[in-house]
Amino acid sequence: MESRGSVPARPLSYEGVWRFTAPTVDVSVPQARHAVRDLLKRQGVPVRDDVVQGVLLIVSELVTNAVRHAALLSPEVAVEVAIEAEWIRVSVEDNHPYRPKALEADYAQTGGRGLLLVREIVREAGGSCDVEHTAGGGKIIWAALPLRSPLDDPPLRGGVTSPRPAL
Repeated sequence: MESRGSVPARPLSYEGVWRFTAPTVDVSVPQARHAVRDLLKRQGVPVRDDVVQGVLLIVSELVTNAVRHAALLSPEVAVEVAIEAEWIRVSVEDNHPYRPKALEADYAQTGGRGLLLVREIVREAGGSCDVEHTAGGGKIIWAALPLRSPLDDPPLRGGVTSPRPAL
């Protein structure tokens, strides 16, 4: 018997999508961060510690923003973690229609820099982030980071490393 094409690769043991909800209250911020940290550990995701710390900070900032700015219209947020062979994507969904923008914050203020921080973590890691509207009128804010730095990749022919994803 002749076979054509190739057999699709099996998903790696750590690949998958996990989603949980949390009330839009302050205590949900550390709980979401710990849940994501525990998930990465339990799944055995091969990721450097600096990427883990970046992902956890992003989760904290996005859930904090939902708690502070969306709680009135969104009693719960959904946190989703999608892990592929080379990427991790975290997203936070709420029912508030306002699409936030990263604003330059007054340095005298103690807050207001969350989205700037998320954008900077994503940029440094060579990832991407965005805000999408949901069919129900809310939004999903997501960030995707490579599991490995482009500097970790072995050189391709000619000593060129693989290109970084566009922001």
